[in-house]
Amino acid sequence: MPSRTAAVVTETEEPQAMPGLQFNEPLSWRAGKSIPVADLLKRLSSLSKEMQDMDQEEIERESFSKVAKELVHPNLLAHKDKGVRALTAACLVDILRLCAPDAPYTGHQLRDIFNLIISQIIPALADPSNAYNTQHLYVLDSLAQVKSIVLLADIPSSDTLVKNVFQHCFDVISGTSKTSPGEELQKNVEINMIQLLVCLVDESQTLPPEVVDIIVAQFLRTDPKALGGMGGKNKKHGTIDEKQSTLVLKQLPPAYNMAKYICNACPEKMARYFSQYFNDVIVDASNASRERPTSKGKKRQSDDAEDSDDENIGGPSEQGLNELRKVHGLLRELWRACPGVLQNVIPQLEAELSAENVQLRLLATETLGDIISGIGAAGLPPDPTMDPAAYPSYPLSNPSDNTVSLNLLTKPSSPHAFPSAHPQAYLIYLGRSHDKSPLIRAAWTTGIGRILTTSAGGAGLSQQEEDRLISDLGRMLVDADEKVRVAAVKVVASFSFRDIVNKLGRPGGVIEKGSLLATLADRVRDRKHSVREEAMAVLGRLWGVAVGEIAAENGQIIALLGGIPSKILETYYTNDTEIMALLDRVFFEQLLPLTYPPVKAKSSKSTHENSQKGKESQGATDKAAEAADPDRIRTERILLLARDLDERAKKVFYSIQSRQLILSKLMKAYLTRCENYNGGVMDEDESQIKEHLTRLIKTLANLLPNSQQATSDLWKFAKMHDRRSYQLIRFCMAPESDYRTVFKAIKEFTKRIVDASSSTTASNSLLDTLTLLLYRVSLVVYNKSHVPAIMDYSRSDEKSLAATAHEVLREISSKTPEVLGAHVQEMCKTLQDEAPDAQKPNDAGAVDNLKACASFASKYPKEIPQDRKFVQAMSNFALYGSPPEAAKYAVSVVWAGTEKKEAFARDLAEKCIKDFKFGEKGFLARLATLSQLMLLAPNEIDDQRSDEILDIAIKQTLTQVRKPSKKPADEYQWSSTVDEEAQAKCWALKILVNRVRSHPDPENLPEVAAPVYTLLSTFVDQQGEITKAKNTPPTHKSRLRLLAARLYLKLCKQRSHDALLTPSGFNALALVAQDPVKEVRAGFLQRLKKYLNQQKLPQRFYTIPFLIAFEPSEELRSDVTTWIKSRAAVFSSAKSLGASTKPNIVMESVFARLLSLLSHHPDYAPEAEDLVDFSRYIVFYLQNVATPDNLSLIYHIAQRVKQCRDAVSPRSTPDASPSEADDRLYHLSDLAQVTVRKFEEMHNWTIQTLPAKIRLPSSLFSEMKSHAEAQRIAEHYYLPDGVEAGVEAVLKAMLRASRPGHHHGKKRKSEGDDAVDGGRDAKKAKSALPIRKAAASSSAPKVKRGAAAAKTPKPKKAARESKESKEAAEVRSAERRRSGRVKEAEKSYAERDSEEDDKEMEMMDMPAADNNAEEGGTDTESELSELESQDGKDGEGSDEGDREVVEQEQEEEQEAETMPKSATARGKKKATVSPTQARGKSSPHTTTTKARATRARAIAV
Repeated sequence: MPSRTAAVVTETEEPQAMPGLQFNEPLSWRAGKSIPVADLLKRLSSLSKEMQDMDQEEIERESFSKVAKELVHPNLLAHKDKGVRALTAACLVDILRLCAPDAPYTGHQLRDIFNLIISQIIPALADPSNAYNTQHLYVLDSLAQVKSIVLLADIPSSDTLVKNVFQHCFDVISGTSKTSPGEELQKNVEINMIQLLVCLVDESQTLPPEVVDIIVAQFLRTDPKALGGMGGKNKKHGTIDEKQSTLVLKQLPPAYNMAKYICNACPEKMARYFSQYFNDVIVDASNASRERPTSKGKKRQSDDAEDSDDENIGGPSEQGLNELRKVHGLLRELWRACPGVLQNVIPQLEAELSAENVQLRLLATETLGDIISGIGAAGLPPDPTMDPAAYPSYPLSNPSDNTVSLNLLTKPSSPHAFPSAHPQAYLIYLGRSHDKSPLIRAAWTTGIGRILTTSAGGAGLSQQEEDRLISDLGRMLVDADEKVRVAAVKVVASFSFRDIVNKLGRPGGVIEKGSLLATLADRVRDRKHSVREEAMAVLGRLWGVAVGEIAAENGQIIALLGGIPSKILETYYTNDTEIMALLDRVFFEQLLPLTYPPVKAKSSKSTHENSQKGKESQGATDKAAEAADPDRIRTERILLLARDLDERAKKVFYSIQSRQLILSKLMKAYLTRCENYNGGVMDEDESQIKEHLTRLIKTLANLLPNSQQATSDLWKFAKMHDRRSYQLIRFCMAPESDYRTVFKAIKEFTKRIVDASSSTTASNSLLDTLTLLLYRVSLVVYNKSHVPAIMDYSRSDEKSLAATAHEVLREISSKTPEVLGAHVQEMCKTLQDEAPDAQKPNDAGAVDNLKACASFASKYPKEIPQDRKFVQAMSNFALYGSPPEAAKYAVSVVWAGTEKKEAFARDLAEKCIKDFKFGEKGFLARLATLSQLMLLAPNEIDDQRSDEILDIAIKQTLTQVRKPSKKPADEYQWSSTVDEEAQAKCWALKILVNRVRSHPDPENLPEVAAPVYTLLSTFVDQQGEITKAKNTPPTHKSRLRLLAARLYLKLCKQRSHDALLTPSGFNALALVAQDPVKEVRAGFLQRLKKYLNQQKLPQRFYTIPFLIAFEPSEELRSDVTTWIKSRAAVFSSAKSLGASTKPNIVMESVFARLLSLLSHHPDYAPEAEDLVDFSRYIVFYLQNVATPDNLSLIYHIAQRVKQCRDAVSPRSTPDASPSEADDRLYHLSDLAQVTVRKFEEMHNWTIQTLPAKIRLPSSLFSEMKSHAEAQRIAEHYYLPDGVEAGVEAVLKAMLRASRPGHHHGKKRKSEGDDAVDGGRDAKKAKSALPIRKAAASSSAPKVKRGAAAAKTPKPKKAARESKESKEAAEVRSAERRRSGRVKEAEKSYAERDSEEDDKEMEMMDMPAADNNAEEGGTDTESELSELESQDGKDGEGSDEGDREVVEQEQEEEQEAETMPKSATARGKKKATVSPTQARGKSSPHTTTTKARATRARAIAV
């Protein structure tokens, strides 16, 4: 028992032997007795294999002492064989693993070990094909898993090793290591390196700054610009970046991911390191600024004035700024990758937002904007594709259509919503919108745009926050600084089509006041060209992209963006050559791009549909391809553009096409002169050819923004003498050229100009100049290729384009009927098939086709069919056509084309007269036919038929009132619809006037015309009333008065007819410009301006537009005002253009006529208050006509008026004392002189004494008979006391109202548009106009007759400004004229006035004034005058410009506008307030004499 027990005890207490290292071969050697490499490799391999299979807990550590000592011997660590080094490293990491946690090495030995691993093993990992790659991977895996890397912390001065491990790891993983062959590494290499470095960061007390720099640099690997300089030593960076750029669409760079994982694994430590890093950069930049010489303190002289130099003093140097930009770019990427490390940096950015230095604030603003948007170092994603020439356009319904392909590096991404994570910083950032520096505001604007487009980096924005940012963006569009507005416009351009619709379009469309899109649209008239250019390009591109949805009748898109073309085209009225040039480029490159649709439209559409919709039926695809006819697609876009234009823009649209006709004539003349010039080599007439070419070049250059540069370019083109280019331009202008020919000609011409130019600068300038002119002269819209599609749309009404198609077709027929040549037969066949009869009406669109045929027939009568069926069809239109204009055009077609005109006219007249009964079917067509026959075929209508026609016109139509009005006799109003009775009276009146117009015998013309003139005068004087019962419907009276006034103008186009209009009759006609109904005033002035632009009326008619000085309609007043200015500019430039050697004083000579007209005005009174009121007419004239050069002449004319007698109402005997008419004239002469002198003082001009007298029209003024009389009148001062003070007050108020900053007469909107327009809308909303007395008292001091006005104390500034603003507003909205003191004007119908009176106003002892703009000039100069009336130098090209000139409609069409084709015509009846009613006074038109009524009835006898 004891022995057993002892045995047991002995067995239990005996320790079990632990296995030790079996390897016992030597690994070291003495000098000179080295171990062969093969043996050494075998031994190390055996040792490594044995240790790899051991676990730390199951070994005897003492057995490793010898091996551990031998492994750190320099013979192994520094062995020349890489295999020996690799196996040694593998054995060493196993020693560290097995002996952990206490390594059997000293600090120096550990340094040698890690030096081997870091400098040799880790870099070797870059080559996966290395024979010892397994050992390399094993070493890395062991260091990462066992965390032996932490032993670096025990090594003294290990910063270099730590830096190197980070450096080599990132080099290996990024492929920039020297040993890298470019092969892809295993994924476990990246994972183990990440664990290795994370462990090192986590266990280290501090990291060397160089390590932080290395980690930071990895985040810039997404920025190609920064990556090029990263590291500074490795030449492979560029190549590696190229390799990585092929992977950015799939994954981030591995080095970037490794740095990202490190920062996210140790956020607190890395936040501390990054904060210190960021702070060090700022401190270094600040120190560099303090070391700068003071002379560099004026660094940013290009900044705005409000960025004072004080803000930049003490700021960073240029080098410091570069460093700051780099580190701020780094912060963008850090937020995307590891936002946790920026928790201490964001407050520093907050501080920068409030820094005094502008550059620091700018950097902070830009950085925070990008951080919130999730934009990293790689920058912005590519802009969304918005090609206005793309076909098909981008549909809004398919989300994939407008999705930009974002690569992984540029795709905005924010891991957290910045406003939620850092609310304080976000609020401070939003406050930068009010920064005093425009640079900051511009950067902030760009930032919020990116926030909106990226939805805060994908984190999302609340509806409230998004609306706030959109509102702020709209506010930036009207910022006071140009750079901010440009930035805001560019921000809008960065949005995709879908985002513009769904985000920016939420507040409203371009026509909705106050919306962001409306504010953007207003920028096309910005004061600064850079803003206008950006805004117009953005809007044009946006509409071009949206045209597909507009064609699809998407109501949302039409409401939002349909008004864009109107906003763009209305800039034409600014009369600015830069804007007009920009408009042309946008029109032909954005709205209607020449390349639209692409040449391969069919295949493009098929491909696009297949790519978007996937597998669709082949039949549907083929059908869509067949429908893609380029000409039809382009025509549809043209019609869509024209359809949605408002009235003003539509007139500009058609004016651009009309301008092509005139400019093409000038271009043809220029090309002819270039051919004669022959590159400067001429055999004969050299001086004449150069003179003509110089004149033409000057004419064309004046139409372009930089006329001096344009002149140089045009001369250079003439010297090039490229005949092929001449022919290409002619191809573009030729009506027979189809669209493809025009497009190819422009393309080839552009290439030839670029190739022929010697220098790049010259090439750009020459190309820009000639391209702009080529756009303007080419037949792009009115092209023969578009006519078939236009005709098809007019018949089918597809996409509601029929009305627009008819309108465009009508314009083509009137402007360029040549392009209809190939289609006129088809048009005539269609008309023949649609001809009406007693039972069947014609198609509603037939009238437009008839007008097109009539216009074509007038130029090419032989092309019109002459067969019996066609003539019979036209006869049916003449008898039953509806509307009646169809009958008129049908007569014109047959009259121009048929050879049997006389028989046709007699037969048609007989049918119209026979059994005529008012109200029967087709009676209006018969009246229209008779009217046209009276004009075209007066000789074919015998006396009997003529009497019957007059009986129909007068007794059966004009003098009958079939629907008597029950309203008061003085009721007078307008209606947008016209009943049959009013239409019949209008046609009847035209019958009478056409009979006078076509009267062949000038000898008895006065006798024939007298009754008609009397009737017209009655209509004008009596406000359209000629019946004794005074029961004509009020809406009829306004129509008849307007028509009578227009017919007066038409008659006066002929000199013989103008002589029959006496001065008193002219004065009565002029008062139509002050009719109580706006539509009458506007219609009369439109026709007047048209005839004056065409130079078809005598110069005395230029007097009438100046009567709108009291016009209450802001729109009409501005329209006429700018037209007057433009005409004055045309006349003043006539001499400089070489039209005549005589001074042109047309607008100056009108001043005498204006004073005569005012002296016979029914509102005239000699009281001081009334004379002050009348001074507004004179001030209005001076504002629009006077210049420093002609003010002396105007003043001289005012003086000359006082040296004459009134000839309109002459004295009973030559020796009689001055009549009341003379006194009126002398009062106004003194008033005019006072006003001119005050005007001179306010403008600091000088009135010079003229060396000669000016003759005044003998029909208005007669010479005094004695010197004594002249002396007495000259010495007498006719103005009562107080007038001069009143005139001064009126002058100040009107000049203030006309300043650019004032909303009246303002050319373009500025940043204060919203407030201005709000005030304007408020005025428009008023139901009544202010009374004249209030207006007078507010604009001029109250004066007493016979006493001087008392001097009032000067009010306070605020009160004065308020009063002045009120005065200006009331002056603008005051009544058009005085009407309280009605004076009966005696009329005489004797033949007195003639155009010869204008020629009497010539300089005595000076060259005679050239009163005819065409006299003495060439045909080209005559065309120039017409051109300038259409193209910016005249009304249509001026602010709120001349609508009639822009429209350039045919005379017949304008007459038809007064009589709508159907009762469903658009337009609502508007309540109008007569200025007379507003003043509470009687109108002169309601107080008439019995003599006038008697004369009015004489026509019936």
